[in-house]
Amino acid sequence: MTDSTTGGTTARTGLTRRALLGTAGAGLVVGAGVAGAVALERPTAGDGAGGGPALGAARVPFFGEHQAGILEPQQARVQLAAFDLSDGAGRDGLRGLLRRWSRTAARLTAGEPAEEFENQVALDAGPCSLTLTFGFGAALFDKAGLADHRPAALEPLPAFTGDALDPARGDGDLFVQIGADDALVAVHALRVLQRQAAGTASLRWQCAGFARTPGATPHPMTGRNLMGQIDGSNNPKPTDDGFATKVFAAAGGDQPAWTTGGSYLVFRRIRMLLDHWEALPVDRQERVVGRRKSDGAPLGTPAGAGEHAAVDLSAQDGDGALAIPSDAHIRVAAPASNGGAAMLRRGFSYHDGLLADGSPDAGLLFLAFQADPRQGFTPVQRKLSRGDGLSRFLRHEASGLYVVPPGAPQGGYVGQQLLDG
Repeated sequence: MTDSTTGGTTARTGLTRRALLGTAGAGLVVGAGVAGAVALERPTAGDGAGGGPALGAARVPFFGEHQAGILEPQQARVQLAAFDLSDGAGRDGLRGLLRRWSRTAARLTAGEPAEEFENQVALDAGPCSLTLTFGFGAALFDKAGLADHRPAALEPLPAFTGDALDPARGDGDLFVQIGADDALVAVHALRVLQRQAAGTASLRWQCAGFARTPGATPHPMTGRNLMGQIDGSNNPKPTDDGFATKVFAAAGGDQPAWTTGGSYLVFRRIRMLLDHWEALPVDRQERVVGRRKSDGAPLGTPAGAGEHAAVDLSAQDGDGALAIPSDAHIRVAAPASNGGAAMLRRGFSYHDGLLADGSPDAGLLFLAFQADPRQGFTPVQRKLSRGDGLSRFLRHEASGLYVVPPGAPQGGYVGQQLLDG
């Protein structure tokens, strides 16, 4: 839940019209902790009768300057997975796989069946705002004979206070984020990719998440996380000054030219200690986060101020104490407290039943896009892990860092700037 940081059918270049219309969406900064979503303008289930596309018919183009799934509206469902490149696959094997995956992604996002390994799972559905976003882990570059092209920003994340990471559920050579407004559409896409990868890459880990379904509220609004908090109010917006420089990589310094237009993605699986959290009175919960639970407004603002009211870190309550406590999440995570560090968060909730002790295995699949994790996630998470009151209710259990290549050129494939450059 990090309070700190941050589509149509034609080819995407720069910021899409839908992105420019958008507002920040749900995002828990949990120690960079609870990630956010981008809640942008999108069709709802009833739009078809009014002349606009129905929810299932909404399409997001695959080709463009940036990969889809970064700026577009957050979908209701997500499948996340990582693959490891097989021994001996090398650069040629990787190139062939990315070509197959890109052809498939272009067809599926257009609402067409896959050319190979089509299983009819999503036969009755439209594209449902399907996006497929691909990333490369650090180890991939050595395996593919591309060590000289590995970005310096892909250095391993440092260990943070309180981490309890399971390596089997993180990292990986190839990462894919599959978002859709229908669960079967997302699962279908993942299954096809997995079968197409056979012999070249094997599935390392997989997890599924969810967000609020479009049309579930009377009007578009920032979603809530499993703690019941409106989450993501301070996510950066595409209309903000300097937005692109915070989210997208550009050649220069130690950034390779092939990353231009790409981004860096931090993934964290963050379990929420919901039994402990829900035992707190609402006013205590609000002081831990620094926002009212009812409307998301910062503490110290008048009734009706709303979630987007300016945060006043100097505001005092009636007793002269800080309205937003010194260890409140929004104070510790604020860009002003972290040298302006920002990320575009696009997180999803998960709930995978109960653990052996009977507590919920539930929380946030934190996803944060940024131009350089050394200037974004790492400094913010370091501070959160040391001084954020919310950290007492969170456990970081898996992690991954990936460079997200720029979008595929029309008719090309993701990673072409690297592999054919």
